[in-house]
Amino acid sequence: MRRTILAATCAVTALALTATGCTSSGDAAAGGATCDGKIDGKRTITAFYHAGGEEKKAFMGIVKEFNESQDKVTVKVQSVPEGTYNDSVQAAAAADKLPDILDFDGPLLYNYAWNRNIIPLDRCLKASTKKDLLPSIVQQGTYDKKLYGVGAFDSGLVLYAYKSALKQVGARIPKGVEDAWTPQEFAEILGKLQKKGYKRPLDLHMWYGRQGEWLSYAFSTIVQSAGGDLIDRKDYTSAKGVLDKPEVVKALKQFQSWFSQGYVDTEAQDDSPFLKKRSPIAWNGMWAYTQGYEKAAGKDLAVIPLPDFGTGSKTGMGSWQFGITSKAEDPDAAAAFLEHLLTKQGVLKMHKATGAPPSRKSALADAGIYADGGPMELVTKSLEKAPKVSVPRPQTPAYPAITQAFAQAIDDISQGKDVKQALDTAVAAIDQDIRDNDGYPPVE
Repeated sequence: MRRTILAATCAVTALALTATGCTSSGDAAAGGATCDGKIDGKRTITAFYHAGGEEKKAFMGIVKEFNESQDKVTVKVQSVPEGTYNDSVQAAAAADKLPDILDFDGPLLYNYAWNRNIIPLDRCLKASTKKDLLPSIVQQGTYDKKLYGVGAFDSGLVLYAYKSALKQVGARIPKGVEDAWTPQEFAEILGKLQKKGYKRPLDLHMWYGRQGEWLSYAFSTIVQSAGGDLIDRKDYTSAKGVLDKPEVVKALKQFQSWFSQGYVDTEAQDDSPFLKKRSPIAWNGMWAYTQGYEKAAGKDLAVIPLPDFGTGSKTGMGSWQFGITSKAEDPDAAAAFLEHLLTKQGVLKMHKATGAPPSRKSALADAGIYADGGPMELVTKSLEKAPKVSVPRPQTPAYPAITQAFAQAIDDISQGKDVKQALDTAVAAIDQDIRDNDGYPPVE
């Protein structure tokens, strides 16, 4: 997931879909057909696609290869701008004009599934394909125990640091999630770096956006590392007791102290603090490695797990996925294209275009920086341990309300608001949304 891909995730707070009075039955689950293992005659299917640049070029190349590889299914792609993607999907659904295939950012999946815009894929994909997917891809694509989405690549969060700066202050470099820095150790390192002349030693990339997904994607990891969560995942009916638990309050007070101590560069508008070594530690996604960090730091670059706030280091995950809509006349035709996209060759082409880890386990050895022994293997090792290390967003249609409320809490906390009060406000907003939607009853 490149930074440009993450930007699309930031649209999730606007997705607030509604689905009162919906009914469905069986695996069709959306009023549409399900896969039966055969393609009925020749088919032309449509697909929405959000991306541009090298990613779109790679995707369109895969579409062309598929269309030329057989004569039963032809895929036609409709480009939809990232910034208005969810609006376009909602408009198409309202007009009964959804395409056969949607691509969507991970957090959108649960609401699309609940609204019956997409159908389960369990019968549509080969068992060998599903078995070879990274656990994180399956976790992110699952809602109500059914697989609704699959992706060609995934994402992850790390700390980037200049080894030379850490050496200046005698800081150790963790080898993996098992020996991640504690928050106390991390704070001491930041303090020492500040005394060494790094005025703002930490870039948390607050400039990625206070109104979007970054604050939730990046910093829900602190909540989860402290033993809490954005919602109680036993039944997804409340955030009370998990988001506001004492251990989470303590962890986010430590987070807040990074701001109050002046460690965080809150004025940054781009990556220059890390690229120019003004901030020798950056909290960022895996996309940054190929988008300048490796070039700027070279062999001086260290890739480090996020701090352990009590129950182990956690990291984010999830990116754009594909699903088959309830309006697909022949889901097997759409599934045939998804199988082609998800071949080892297909996901490696998308990896090369995006710089993101490929979604199939069998492709990792050929994924360069993400292979065993590669400089970014920390990311893939974490994805392989989902959901224990890489944690999926809460698999509930309430996620739009959850991310909006939590992002507001993080913004308030970063600006000095009482931590417990900010979390209590977030819990109240999340729980109210769930009540307003009758608990988001499951698709039946």
